[in-house]
Amino acid sequence: MQMRLLRIAGFASAVTCSMLALTVPAPAGAKVLRVGTYDHIKGQYKTIQAAVDHARPGDWILVAPGDYKTTSSKAPAGDPDAPAGVLIKTPDLTIRGMSRRKVVVDGTKPGYGECSKRPAAQNYGPKREGQREGLNGILVWEANDVNIENLTACNFLGGSGDTGNEIWWDGDAGGGKIHGWGFLATYLSATSTFYRKESDAATYGLFSSDWDGGIFADDYASNFNDAGFYIGGCAQKCTQVIKDSQSQYNALGYSGTNSGGSMLIEHNKFDHNKDGFDTNSQNNDDWPSPQNGACPSGIRPPVKGAPTCWVLYKNEIYDNNDPNVPQAGSAAAGPVGTGASIEGRNDTVMDNTFTRDGAWGVVFQPYPDTGTAPADVIAAGENCAGGTTDFPFFDLTINCLYDDWGNHLIGNTFKDVGFFDNATNGDFAESTFESGHPINCYSGNKQIGGPEMSSPANLEETNAKCGPIAKQADTNLPFVGEALCDTNVFGPGYCSSSDKYPRPQRVVMHALPRKLKSMPNPCSGVPNNPWCPARHARRQAQD
Repeated sequence: MQMRLLRIAGFASAVTCSMLALTVPAPAGAKVLRVGTYDHIKGQYKTIQAAVDHARPGDWILVAPGDYKTTSSKAPAGDPDAPAGVLIKTPDLTIRGMSRRKVVVDGTKPGYGECSKRPAAQNYGPKREGQREGLNGILVWEANDVNIENLTACNFLGGSGDTGNEIWWDGDAGGGKIHGWGFLATYLSATSTFYRKESDAATYGLFSSDWDGGIFADDYASNFNDAGFYIGGCAQKCTQVIKDSQSQYNALGYSGTNSGGSMLIEHNKFDHNKDGFDTNSQNNDDWPSPQNGACPSGIRPPVKGAPTCWVLYKNEIYDNNDPNVPQAGSAAAGPVGTGASIEGRNDTVMDNTFTRDGAWGVVFQPYPDTGTAPADVIAAGENCAGGTTDFPFFDLTINCLYDDWGNHLIGNTFKDVGFFDNATNGDFAESTFESGHPINCYSGNKQIGGPEMSSPANLEETNAKCGPIAKQADTNLPFVGEALCDTNVFGPGYCSSSDKYPRPQRVVMHALPRKLKSMPNPCSGVPNNPWCPARHARRQAQD
């Protein structure tokens, strides 16, 4: 099988660059299905969906350069509200473009240019109950070990359905159980050029839900009203990696709801988002909750010296101060000017660099879930799983409060952070609303050009030792007030007359960077075929 190694428990601790470059030989009898025309040699199929429909487990699908418009859609029987331009239900496939930049899976209508931003070019998907549902791009539905590599997806927009996701590995999101295992997502670009209103904006770039095992590497995502990258609904069985990738111009560079266990996010860039990085617990359809980065039984941390299995490691997180990005729902409540918002438990933030994030570099804070749980969650008796019901929060009663605890901030570097210069703005801050849980702890962090600035003050002295149980809550109300002012989630009433946080003016959509690198050799590991004959095993991408 192509990527069976991803299904080995604890694989994240063994992931290396050489491992990512490993090419597993195709199984005996594997076929190569070719889409389009490459080097004047025609493939057997004109559309990616046609090739997928004829593929069997173990096959390869190669896609020639071209603008592959979405002229129809399919939805899985298990989720009729999730129509997709390309629906994959066959396991153990590899779909690989011959050029990252020139192979475009395009949500816009035929007759318009590639990824057109013109309103008339947009495809809002099929109608269901009188409403346009929107579209997903490539949807992998409960199909194990499906690899997607070396292509671009654009302009798949949201609507009334489970849509707006460019490339989605979906193990039946909302089911509360893992229904998908393993994938490799490399050299992918996901973006949208079109924005009219939040209800039909593109939602997520690269998305994994209810899934165990997977690697995102050398990927890029931009212009989404929720997150460029998302991993959720996998509790302590996520076993996934994001590395050597970049996320820009989104409401959230990364979002992870109810995701934990062995998770490694390393050597990425999260920049020019509203909020660079966000992980939280919610009692929503991405259950089971809460988010918990503690190591499952028998699993070791993926990084030497990390005290937990969920690790944000050696990333560059900078310039996340942009309010003029698409933003909707809970993602719109991400605090502008924040490098990383950790609203979970037992997470490790280690050896990262935070630069020019205007409000805070890192915040540890509770997540006040004000929404009502979906019907299937309530039916399972999970009205507020892992949280505290009916929690008093200022003058409100929160349906389900998820407090933060047991997190570790270790060896990070902060430079020019907190320049909005409001009260409590600085390198890092925390608020905990409940006692009786392990404290968040801090060690080895440094500030370039000045002393560390934390809220409460001197956290590296007061919370240097990990493990003690908090005897009383540390609500840190000055910080909470500033965070509420920044997010504006409950209106301006929590702001003081001197507060100054950038507010949205006009959404700006940004073009893809011109120099995103393509897969060096798209024929690597592919069985002999007219596009990749054995004598040309080192053919280069057409970028």
